[in-house]
Amino acid sequence: MQKIRKGDSVVVLTGKDKGRTGEVLQVMPKEDRALVRGINMVKRHQRQTQTQEAGIINKEASIHLSNLAIAAKDGKPTRVGFQVVDGKKVRVAKRTGDLIDG
Repeated sequence: MQKIRKGDSVVVLTGKDKGRTGEVLQVMPKEDRALVRGINMVKRHQRQTQTQEAGIINKEASIHLSNLAIAAKDGKPTRVGFQVVDGKKVRVAKRTGDLIDG
């Protein structure tokens, strides 16, 4: 089970976007990376195709999972732990002890 999943609200801990929050769009567990909406934006030169026009586009680049933390209900970053509740393994916020929806 992964600590950060698609749809989670996360806080960036380091880098040029430090302190910003966003929603996880995709997680790549083999590379330990994630795509976060609006975070780590890069410019890409796009070749024209039948569906897309040519030009310079902005898109999200992946960010390493070690630079992300789940945003607790108060918006502050928290670490993630696991507990067994009713026979199911669930994620728990270390800061507050609350269950993380998912």
